Amino acid sequence: MERVPGMDGTVGRAGETEGGRSPTGVSPAGAGRESAVAPNPEVRERAARRRFRAEDKLRILEQADQCQKGGSIGELLRREGIYSSHLNYWREQRAKGILSGLEPAKRGRKPVEKNPLSEKVAQLERENQRLQDRLDKAEIIIEVQKKVSALLGLTGKDREPEEKD
Repeated sequence: MERVPGMDGTVGRAGETEGGRSPTGVSPAGAGRESAVAPNPEVRERAARRRFRAEDKLRILEQADQCQKGGSIGELLRREGIYSSHLNYWREQRAKGILSGLEPAKRGRKPVEKNPLSEKVAQLERENQRLQDRLDKAEIIIEVQKKVSALLGLTGKDREPEEKD
């Protein structure tokens, strides 16, 4: 294989990459001319979506309503960088009187409204549980009393009548 001198004075084989680098697409004959273009640091990788405030939308709609000549709306759309569908959608919102609808929607989870009765329900559930616990204890006590009276041979007839108030 033929040996080709590089720009830095080193000699390598034709068709090989220098220093283990990947090929740049430049033929070995034009190895002296590298056309590596650095990316522009000011250009974003992904374009950001434009957002219009309600004031801007109303201003654009007013200007569109004032357009009389043919092609003047197209000129407005080009100047503002919007599509005719934007105008149609904003006009619908304006006709419905949805000024807040002209603002961009807030993204993310919507706040959950607290039910005004939830606190009262929680209080009643706690009280219900407390009373259920007392009832369970009372039933256990009654069962024990029945077993004790059965062991002692006492029946309900043998007991002294209770005094009523």
